[in-house]
Amino acid sequence: GSGDGQGQILQRFPEKDWEDNPFPQGIELFCQPSGWQLFPERNPPTFFVAVLTDINSERHYCACFTFWEAVESPHPLWFVSPQPQSHARNGEGEEEEEEEEASAPVQPAQLFAPKSLVLVSRLDHAEVFRNSLGLIYTIYVDGLSVSLENVIGNLLTCTIPITGGAQ
Repeated sequence: GSGDGQGQILQRFPEKDWEDNPFPQGIELFCQPSGWQLFPERNPPTFFVAVLTDINSERHYCACFTFWEAVESPHPLWFVSPQPQSHARNGEGEEEEEEEEASAPVQPAQLFAPKSLVLVSRLDHAEVFRNSLGLIYTIYVDGLSVSLENVIGNLLTCTIPITGGAQ
């Protein structure tokens, strides 16, 4: 079809909402502001921060790191071309080619789908978010034997100094 789709949350940490900080509903809509689409080429990774404001006027900084993964085309492509099938002689003794359309399958087109890593925080630390998501991305694409759960747990437990505060 058109290549448009909807985002889907594949995994989240923590798996359950924290009492004082519930999971933002509809976060997948903010990951791809132009919509979830398949592309014929791999795009370079992108990073941006969206600021969501909840009903209590609390700001939530949603850092989004998007990269592209290869997916197989869900529909086979067919190539139709005229192919000479037989030779016949016309009244003047010359051969004429009769063309008959033949269809042959073509390899499915390589398509690329966006995948987003999102970090939601009440703190505005875009560079820390970029570095953290970049680390998770590197571990994921390099296929390192470190579980993402452990990496994210270590990132969540690190202390980030307050801007202008003591170390």
